[in-house]
Amino acid sequence: MVEIVPSGLPSTRWRRLRARLFHVLMLGALALVVGPALWLVGGVVARALPGWRWSVLTTLSEGTSGGLANAIVGTLVLMAGVLVLAGTTGILTGIYLSEFAAGSRGVHVVRIAIDVLAGFPSIVLGYVGYVALCVGLGWGFSLLPALMILSFMVVPYIAKSTESSLHQVPTAYREGAEALGMPGGHALRRVVVRTALPGIVTGLLIALSIAGGETAPLLYTAGVTNNLPTWSLLHHPIAYLTYYVWTDWNQPSTEAHVVSYDASLILMVLVLVMLVVARVIVARTQRHTESSA
Repeated sequence: MVEIVPSGLPSTRWRRLRARLFHVLMLGALALVVGPALWLVGGVVARALPGWRWSVLTTLSEGTSGGLANAIVGTLVLMAGVLVLAGTTGILTGIYLSEFAAGSRGVHVVRIAIDVLAGFPSIVLGYVGYVALCVGLGWGFSLLPALMILSFMVVPYIAKSTESSLHQVPTAYREGAEALGMPGGHALRRVVVRTALPGIVTGLLIALSIAGGETAPLLYTAGVTNNLPTWSLLHHPIAYLTYYVWTDWNQPSTEAHVVSYDASLILMVLVLVMLVVARVIVARTQRHTESSA
């Protein structure tokens, strides 16, 4: 039989060729994104494992030698503080913009302010924090100025991801909750926010990854110390892993380079563990939501 191709339509063979070409281009784009990341991770692991020692997790730093216990605890404290401050502010801002500010005159001002804040270089925010908080208010290098500056940096990412995730929740979900007689606040918590939870968690992961990987703003606000963090928010510097990644790599000694790679490896593992834990929480929450429905 002779295949009759309607006029103006491509043949089946041509459509398959275009589909295969599109798949090849997609795989190439994926390789361009994943390839450098794998090269970076592999390079850090290959350089960190030969000189790795488990005592680095429990020993305090001694300048360009020793362990990284103080930096590990300090990084965890900073990330936890950012999760509380920036997470609460960003999620509430996203909920307000998505659910309560529709048609409001001030919503455009809020969005512009978020975009402007997201565009500030981190080192500029760090210097402003140093001048205004550490020097102007006399707080010195300490935890609170570092948390405030890091939170200012990542709030836009959390707010935008939260707003975008809530916009993607089908309108039928809201209408169904209203038809069942749910109060507005209860429907928002149990239906809308829970459905948008994967996107919200993604924004939080991005924010925590940025906060854990920053160096410049922390140099101006957190300072550095070889001691473990204290309960004081002011007048006490705090250590963090990125300081040793940046500082020890520039030192001439091999021991300092080993500490730098150890800090890099630990930071990557922290981000990986955070990603896995967040995905497990989202999966369990979504499974509970589907079973309840």
